[in-house]
Amino acid sequence: MEDVVLALIDSANVKDYINKMRRRDQELSKGYGQIVHTLEIETKGGKQRMNCANLEGIFRIIQSIPSKKAEPFKRWLAAVGKERVDEIQNPELAMDRMRNLYEKKGYPKDWIDKRVRSIAVRKDLTDEWKNRGAEQEKDYEILTAEISKACFGIIPSEYKKLKGLKLENLRDHMDDFELILTMLSERTTTEIHRTKDSRGVPRLKDDARVGGQIAGGARKQIERKIGRNIVSKDNFLQNKKKIVLK
Repeated sequence: MEDVVLALIDSANVKDYINKMRRRDQELSKGYGQIVHTLEIETKGGKQRMNCANLEGIFRIIQSIPSKKAEPFKRWLAAVGKERVDEIQNPELAMDRMRNLYEKKGYPKDWIDKRVRSIAVRKDLTDEWKNRGAEQEKDYEILTAEISKACFGIIPSEYKKLKGLKLENLRDHMDDFELILTMLSERTTTEIHRTKDSRGVPRLKDDARVGGQIAGGARKQIERKIGRNIVSKDNFLQNKKKIVLK
């Protein structure tokens, strides 16, 4: 965190600057303990205790730095804030922004259409889960894993490992078949929930397994016809250079 502040100020004494900044910005100072945490970080010289903040915390601190170097970040934050307000008033703008981001990353438009549709299908399913008794994040992970295991033979964490992914979104690295089968399994699961009026995680889990199995049966038939496995280690990162979005 202190490295970020040092890069945006003209003083070499970053600790003194932060103390003055906190005295100047009382609201920041009040919540400083929730923004900045002291953690042990592994460095070349061994473990060191360092003050750290997440991305949201860093942005809040930048807002309190009256420096020319910080101005570009402040203007960017203002622009992003305006975009979000505009998107609340007109949700189609958010969809357009998402499409543009995928295009800038190099995804083909026909793939983007499927990805956008898959997001809507997923949202439909998670809304059903929420309304039918899934309360914790772990519940959603369990149900998603049940669908994936029945459809593809592996759970999402194993799928990401196969594709060599870490923090990336798994679905952003699926090909057409993988996306379509994911949609089929989730859309089928949603309809089973509604037809059976299932309630509670155990029953939702049973439905999820059936929905995944139906799509899994389709996967196996396709694989027999095309002579290859649909579950693949291929991912978008392997064939694309890193693109800096502007």
